[in-house]
Amino acid sequence: MSPSSELETPNANALQSSMTRILITDPLADEGLATLEAAEGIGFDVRTGLSPEELAAAVGDYDGMIIRSGVKVTAEVLANPGKLRAIARAGVGVDNVDLDAATAAGVLVMNTPDANTLSTAEHTMAMMLALHRRIAAADAHVRGGEWNRKAFVGEQLAGKTLGIVGFGRVGRAVAERALAFGMRVLAFDPFLRSETAMDGRVTVIREIKALLPEVDVLTLHAAMTDDTKHLINKDTIALMRDSAMIVNCARGGLVNEAALAEALNNGKLAGAALDVFDNEPPTGCPLLACGNAVLSPHLGASTRQAQTAVSTDAVAAMLDYLQTGTIRNAVNVSGMPRDLSDRDRAWLDLTARMATMLSVWCADGIDRVDVTTVGAEPLHNLSRTLALQALVGMLNPHVDQRINLVNAGAYAEQRGIDLRTTTNAAREDYPDVVRVRFERGSESHEIEGAAFSGQRLRVLGIDGYRMEMTPDGHLVMIFNDDRPGVIGLVGTTLANQGVNIADMFLSRREQTALMVCKIDGEMSDETLTQLRGTDAIRSVRLVNLPPL
Repeated sequence: MSPSSELETPNANALQSSMTRILITDPLADEGLATLEAAEGIGFDVRTGLSPEELAAAVGDYDGMIIRSGVKVTAEVLANPGKLRAIARAGVGVDNVDLDAATAAGVLVMNTPDANTLSTAEHTMAMMLALHRRIAAADAHVRGGEWNRKAFVGEQLAGKTLGIVGFGRVGRAVAERALAFGMRVLAFDPFLRSETAMDGRVTVIREIKALLPEVDVLTLHAAMTDDTKHLINKDTIALMRDSAMIVNCARGGLVNEAALAEALNNGKLAGAALDVFDNEPPTGCPLLACGNAVLSPHLGASTRQAQTAVSTDAVAAMLDYLQTGTIRNAVNVSGMPRDLSDRDRAWLDLTARMATMLSVWCADGIDRVDVTTVGAEPLHNLSRTLALQALVGMLNPHVDQRINLVNAGAYAEQRGIDLRTTTNAAREDYPDVVRVRFERGSESHEIEGAAFSGQRLRVLGIDGYRMEMTPDGHLVMIFNDDRPGVIGLVGTTLANQGVNIADMFLSRREQTALMVCKIDGEMSDETLTQLRGTDAIRSVRLVNLPPL
């Protein structure tokens, strides 16, 4: 182990293998470390400066890992994930994490998208002001012993048109501040559907090519994707006014630096302010030689408040997941809302329980899973996550690898499992419900349930047999001929084997019936064999569900 990778913050608890262990690879604020110190059953090691080889060798010994931007979590690092269940990025960008590799390994990746929103928005405004009032050049001028005020006549922001590309948290925070400066604000975001935003104060432009000719200042707050790589290039710059300026405090790759430098040098653009670069530090970047550019060393989140917030938020997200299974700000769970309400979690819990009940029929494989939601929009927004949760519950008892919300979708795609969701409008005469159905060949089974107010979870139907049952405990599902004596036979058989029935639910359809017994404790193989050997009983399935 190199000196730089020695344990910096020793924690004796981390040495206890029975504890949940967290690896911290970059410096965290003291407040975040204090939260970890106070958490019961948690041990942690702070090990900064690990080489890729050292990190790859270490990750499998930990349940979670908290990182910042100083470490790269590559496919090689995750080749043998061991115990690792989650990575929390103290910050927004996860460019330094191989999300495909993490997803394949079933490792949840989370970030802290809200923690540095205000700091980044304020830095954007600071860069905008520095650019328009020529602050950096004026500072150097005065320090050089000169005093030529006429050489630094600037521009005011009031009355200017600001174009915002990417109207998420930071984009909206910048808009709020720009409006306070008296700017006219236009926004482009491919996910905006309305004509205006922020109570009509911001005009939404549908195409970026229509936005660019209109703006005096363009500020970038888009995510870094294949589609946004070099979004600002020679062709898009050509659409802008010669007097326009560009501010980028988001991701360096959004801007083609050579094209921007050329535009600044030949007068096509009046100025630019950048906090982020293609390569950091930007050695050899052509923008370094541009006198009409203001550059800062990736300071968007560099405030004391933001540094504390990203650390505490990352720790809180990690503890929530490792201790209770609660997922916040997931990056690699497709379709999951960023913030799950208690009501959302109740629906996920219900779906997991229904899927576990269905799993008793899934040992021979699954061709198709259908999840149908009937109800209001918040439930429909959760449908994709509910489908993944259903798949997890059906598969986990039958596979020897870790399947969770992170990799369930990829697992289904690799194995040709058809995963579908359907949403239906709410009905006045019927509660909001979720139906989970699986098919294999000509065989299919379906369970319907509801999460009533107060998170009262209920199964309302199994294969069309109607009931209202709380899904918990040891369940015996018995499909039988609907004829006299079957209930008594089941009761007598269980009693003779010392099995107590805590509750019973009955439902009939045509000539058959479904009996669900809640029993105290496990059922022996001998008892199960006796039940299955009875002529009137068609099938018996056992399910064990955790307490609510």
